[in-house]
Amino acid sequence: MKQYPLYDVRKIRDLRDMLDQSAKLYADKAAFLVKPIKGGDYAPVTYTQFQADVRALGTAFLSLGLKGGRIAVIGENRYEWCVAYLAAVNGIAVVVPLDKELPAAEIQNLLLRSKADAVVFAGSRKEDVLAVRAALPDLRLLVGMDEPEDRDGVLSYPKLIAQGGKDFAAGNRAVLDLPIDVETMSALLFTSGTTSDAKAVMLSQKNLCINLQAMCSMLYINDDVFLSVLPMHHTYECTCGFLCQIYRGNTVAFCEGLRHIAKNLKESQATKMLVVPLMLESMLKKIWQGASADPEKLKKLKTGLRISNFLRIFGIDLRRKLFKPVLDTFGGKLALFISGGAPIDPKVMKGLRDFGFQCLQGYGLTECAPILALNRDVAFKDESAGLPLPGVEIRIDEPDGKGIGEICGRGPNVFLGYYENEEATKEALVDGWFHTGDLGYLDKDGFVIITGRKKNVIVTKNGKKIFPEEVESLLGRSPYILESLVYGLEDADGETTVAAEIFPDFDKLKEDNGGQAPDEAAVRATLAEEVKKVNHMLVKYKAIRRFEVRSEEFVKTTTKKIKRYLVKKTA
Repeated sequence: MKQYPLYDVRKIRDLRDMLDQSAKLYADKAAFLVKPIKGGDYAPVTYTQFQADVRALGTAFLSLGLKGGRIAVIGENRYEWCVAYLAAVNGIAVVVPLDKELPAAEIQNLLLRSKADAVVFAGSRKEDVLAVRAALPDLRLLVGMDEPEDRDGVLSYPKLIAQGGKDFAAGNRAVLDLPIDVETMSALLFTSGTTSDAKAVMLSQKNLCINLQAMCSMLYINDDVFLSVLPMHHTYECTCGFLCQIYRGNTVAFCEGLRHIAKNLKESQATKMLVVPLMLESMLKKIWQGASADPEKLKKLKTGLRISNFLRIFGIDLRRKLFKPVLDTFGGKLALFISGGAPIDPKVMKGLRDFGFQCLQGYGLTECAPILALNRDVAFKDESAGLPLPGVEIRIDEPDGKGIGEICGRGPNVFLGYYENEEATKEALVDGWFHTGDLGYLDKDGFVIITGRKKNVIVTKNGKKIFPEEVESLLGRSPYILESLVYGLEDADGETTVAAEIFPDFDKLKEDNGGQAPDEAAVRATLAEEVKKVNHMLVKYKAIRRFEVRSEEFVKTTTKKIKRYLVKKTA
């Protein structure tokens, strides 16, 4: 494969240095698009204003005695979250981002585990935070993003910004002189995971800054508007959708919710977006389902694709003209999806690319700040998770006869360890190599190919391995299947049977049944035919021998991964 030079990127020492550089370079440009009135118009917040607010809140944090402490942040993706994150992390405290979907008991648990001194929270979580504070003796300060005044033992975020800004303007510049040790823990992140116990990942500013520079050297991200959809407490959206955009001088527009994606794309004129596979699969299905409702429209779409794909062989690209109605559905400006969180069916990537959307896949984990590998805009393979980032080494541990083994990574982006969990740290970090728990191989060009999770692999009695993710991907191609989970069941003889739980697309089934909801027998019969089609694509030992139909979708993490451990697997 042809080698392409890396893009030039500017050097940054730490996140404070990153913000200071960006504020100088992009002073009056919009760093964020926010909605002062819910459902209203977007309004810009400049880089100059963002820097001023971070300094103001940092000054207030210092006056409250939070130097050297732990500051948790919990809330939806919003401007105040970003200000609190950088104000905390820039030499003052360790920032602890928490999942906004957590129940009160889990908020209490994680605040206790992280030894949080303060928590900055959105109004939507006020009731839960107030309910648990009595059980947290080390929690000294509560800061409400939406509190206009100090009350009920909660400090007003707007008032802290105002007072901190006054103090800074009056000459209190201590926040600028705080030493930042880039090698020590600056962020403590709890893995969302699909297992019951979240680990606490310790990241340094070096981990984060190295990752920012490396990923931007592989992918050209500049002069863009990013729509922020995925949860910002997760390192994927935080590093790639927030910090990376500020580093590169882009604009972050906050999405009002999954139901508002199309509207917000149009309003913000977003050009790029971070997604998970489930979102892309849903988008492609909707495009085709919309076209299928009108036979003439469907015919035109298929004809357009044939013409477009033929012309592209000769370097003629008419996609954005031929498929303008499709592109306009997504705001008209959207050009790039970056997918992460789980492997995606290559056919989905190609399907969206054929309509004019560039789709690239990356691979990362919270422990890697988060990116380990990334497909480039000039060199990509849809079946792969990408090439190792500059400065990152990837090797396959204990490969089998097909070269498949555990993916291990080493580099300056790899985390410091798990907080107060030495045993888990020693298991995951061996001689500097992080054992990801993912299985895969490196192809001849050095691209990372992921085959599944080590803990999910199904092993038959005669030692053959089945990767559930492969079978789930094939099931997902069916227009009648929205979600599936494949697993192994062991019978009395010790033989393993491949089984699945399937959540159907009830709307599609109803549509194909003349607008009437089909009965259980009809649903099962349709799914049996779909399973049969998938089995024809698999070698015999991988075939699904039994399946159950779900009436409700699977419980998922906020990054849309199915919580596999919650699915009861009974023989």
